Order: sequence, then structure tokens, then C-alpha cells
Amino acid sequence: MTQLTSKSALVTGAASGIGRASALALARAGAAVSVSDINLEGAEETARLISAAGGQAIARHCDVTERADVQAMVAATLSAFGRLDAAVNNAGVSGHFYQRLHEADDDMFARVIDVNLRGVWHCMKAELPPMLAQGSGAIVNIASVAGLIGAPKAADYSASKHAVVGITKSAALDYAKSGIRVNAVCPAYTDTAMVQGAIAGNPVMASIMTRAIPMGRLGHAEEIAEAVVWLCSDASSFVTGHALVLDGGLVAM
Repeated sequence: MTQLTSKSALVTGAASGIGRASALALARAGAAVSVSDINLEGAEETARLISAAGGQAIARHCDVTERADVQAMVAATLSAFGRLDAAVNNAGVSGHFYQRLHEADDDMFARVIDVNLRGVWHCMKAELPPMLAQGSGAIVNIASVAGLIGAPKAADYSASKHAVVGITKSAALDYAKSGIRVNAVCPAYTDTAMVQGAIAGNPVMASIMTRAIPMGRLGHAEEIAEAVVWLCSDASSFVTGHALVLDGGLVAM
């Protein structure tokens, strides 16, 4: 059932993984979708997939660490679709895996914070004004279970995602009376290129990841995308400031 007919959405980090799955799911729900990524070719492929399925999409390059890029992305979305009803701030990097804090590289820490936190900050700063002007909107930030519990040997990533959950809750309170809802999703290990890259660097991690999840498998990007669509739609109209866990039972342990 379409839930976002006549609405527009943008998705960052939409060249692959959860970002691409979210863009496709939003389009299936009826939204016109602006897709962006630092990988323009991948973003354009996502837009082609949407168009081939009968949807409406535009694609552009966007480095979320660059405020001008983010502002241009939002401006292009408004130019193409006339409004911005939903925004999915998904662009992110994994940082260190398998390194304790004292072994981690300071430059990598700075990069993770720059993309995962400052990128979300830049995006919301650009997305909120048009939503305020129209008196409505929904923002979904992609966090992680590592934003709710400690992630061993991934202190930089965990710190960035805890911050994403925090900024989500604060923004939700700031705009609760303005018709704008701000939520986050917190996936566990999901079968994406980012996770597959981590597994490739340490094959033992594949079994460690699946054993950590009570359901005994990785999540699928499409499963996360369905939750994103719900949070972007009026079906979740009384939900704001929430960090929705999608983890196969991991946090319940």
C-alpha cells in the first residue's frame, strides 16, 4: 500500500546498502526521491532502478562533510520536487574494526566523527528550514545498535553513533511542536558492502557476527528500509525522538 504518494524524500549514502534499499522502498511507497552519494555513479544507478520501476528520482554527488554540497543537494531536491517531506540521513563510514582504543588512529577517529556525526548535523541544518516553512516533515537518521550499547574494538564508530542517537532526540524535542518528527533506526550487523568489507579483512568475523545475533543471521538492507519508510510516513505520526532497534534480538541479551 502506498504511504508517501505526492510526497518527496531525499536519501544520502544512497549508492548501495541501506541507503539504496531505503531509496527504492520510499519510491515503492509513492515518494519522489532525491538520491545522493559521494559515489555519483552508484547514486545514478539507484535513480535508474527507481525510474525503471516507474518511480521518479534525481541523483547527485554529495559529500556530507561539505556543508555547501549538502545545501546544494537540498536545493536540487526542492527545485525538482517543490518540497521536502522526508529525509533519510544514511551516509556513513565504519572506521576502525578490531582495534582497541589505544591502538586506533587519530585521523581515522576524526574522519568517522566528520562523516557520521558532522554529516548528519549538516544534513539536518539544511533539511529543517524547508520543513519548517511547510509546517511538516520527517527525518530519519541511520544510527546503529553501536549507538545504544558498547561496540568492542570500535570505539570511534560507537561514539559517532551514540552521538547520532543523541542529536536525534534533541532535535525531536526542538521541533515536536513544528510538525517535524525526528527519529533514528539502529540496525545490528546488516549484509551490506560495509559489513562485507569488514568480513573480508577478517573472515572469522562472519561467524562472530552471526553468533552475536540471537536470530542467527545478518540483517538485510530491505528490512531496515521498511522501518525507514514507516518512520517517514504518517503511519508513525505519533513517533518522534525514538531510536528504533532492528537487531534480531541482540540488544535484548
